[in-house]
Amino acid sequence: MAAAMNPTVVFSARGLTKIYRMGEVEVPALRGIDLDLYRGELVVLLGPSGSGKSTLLNILGGLDTPTDGEVWYLEQKLSGASDRELTRFRREHVGFVFQFYNLIPSLTARENVAAVTEISARPMAPEEALRLVGLGERLDHFPAQLSGGEQQRVAIARAIAKNPAVLLCDEPTGALDSHTGVVVLEALERVNRELGTLTVLITHNAGIAEMADRVIRLSDGRIVEVRANAVKKPARELAW
Repeated sequence: MAAAMNPTVVFSARGLTKIYRMGEVEVPALRGIDLDLYRGELVVLLGPSGSGKSTLLNILGGLDTPTDGEVWYLEQKLSGASDRELTRFRREHVGFVFQFYNLIPSLTARENVAAVTEISARPMAPEEALRLVGLGERLDHFPAQLSGGEQQRVAIARAIAKNPAVLLCDEPTGALDSHTGVVVLEALERVNRELGTLTVLITHNAGIAEMADRVIRLSDGRIVEVRANAVKKPARELAW
């Protein structure tokens, strides 16, 4: 496992709790999460809708804040950080990939990626990021000229182009058929392997878990299982 070779803890969460208040009603999303994530790992978060996966990912990525508990990124305490500090953290350290691509229709693939590199401290060339996800020949195509899988790979290239230490993916294959989804997962696999980026991938699809170093299963806001895969299955061999 990647963590065994380089056991640097990237994220450390202790007692992480999140309660959403809707008027008089309190809805617990996380109920005391303890978790360490390591540099270079590919981690899959599994669980049904409402289990807390997206809430956990959003807190790790600085998009949301916990109600209680602590979360650290390396030496930086994220719980209790100001909005300005969280914005800087997201900009400098985290790449996000969501189910929907959110590309700018009037920009080419290259220009969509360049929009991020222009505000990054250590960006890679947009062309290099697109090559990493297998789109080196599609640089000047607009989103409307790309398939759903190609658009998602542009979104991945955009996320990795700022050289983030962390790549957080929320159902990145949720809108894709299985064949196209495998191509997207191969792109994430390659980024994890070649850049050493801690990659955390949310899915409700248990088949995808076979490509992970570790699988973390959530239910009702709690971690109910953590297991390491003795053998990681290549994305192209996954079936679901």
